[in-house]
Amino acid sequence: MSVFKPFITSDVIVSPFEVNKTFTFSGDIALLDASIDRYIGKNTTEPVSTGYLYPQDQYLVYRSIQELYYSNYLNGVDGSPVATASFNTDGTVTGETYTPNYYNYLGSTLPANRYFPQSDGDEIGVISIPSNLFGEYIEPNTLTITGINGSISDDGNGNLLYDGFKMGDVIYEHGMIILTKDTSPDMGGYGLGSYGTASYGTSNPPTILDFINTPITITFQSHTTIYETQLKCTIRQNEFTFSQNPSLISGSSNSGIVSDFATGSYFNPYITTVGLYNNDKELLAVAKLAQPLPVSSITDTNIIINLDMF
Repeated sequence: MSVFKPFITSDVIVSPFEVNKTFTFSGDIALLDASIDRYIGKNTTEPVSTGYLYPQDQYLVYRSIQELYYSNYLNGVDGSPVATASFNTDGTVTGETYTPNYYNYLGSTLPANRYFPQSDGDEIGVISIPSNLFGEYIEPNTLTITGINGSISDDGNGNLLYDGFKMGDVIYEHGMIILTKDTSPDMGGYGLGSYGTASYGTSNPPTILDFINTPITITFQSHTTIYETQLKCTIRQNEFTFSQNPSLISGSSNSGIVSDFATGSYFNPYITTVGLYNNDKELLAVAKLAQPLPVSSITDTNIIINLDMF
């Protein structure tokens, strides 16, 4: 009898479940060890390098961030959504038609306000978290960045706020933290509606450069989906009734003569290991039982194997 038995469709169940893990990195060395890089993007044509781990040109950083995440909001007032045209059933067009309509990776379905500085010499700050840390995306409402003059955190909708004042945006699925506006004691919110006017408990609120050029602490939660595969190995009452253990061979291991105690009808082998093979009979995984399991001669035996895979 063959020692291999194929699985059928009903023997395999794949179940996804979502997991989170909290990360905290404090100080320049911790950020570098985690491959978290920080950049200055600047609206200038001068070739200036930026970045701690993977140097980039400041202008290219500025332009890349602008095109990827702010292209729909450049013509709006203080980053408000740009006007879009309505195409009527009679063939006419109502509204402004020059507006671009790109996909800018919004943090939620709520109306977004994405301010982006566009004057000559304007700067932005970018913190890049690698995907091996955040998984599929940064869990909303878990990001906090603490600098020398205060902390900013996300509101769950992609906005980075300092005491009610929006300093930038977080792109959860890309691990990108983008700072687009400095704070100051006399500044209120800009185009943020319910966010209102900021109030500060310090006379020296944080700026973009505070989070890029000085030591900071970053805390966030990752979000990853793990797929658990459950395999049901069913042993019928008339299957696997003979052991493969070489200790059953009497005398020389090459004699092929089975010991008398293993030939009687009362003999039932024990299962200690289950091997999983591919179609080419190549061993892929081994499952060890906690204790030997006797094979029943009167009823079916089910062994459940759980595999967790990213």
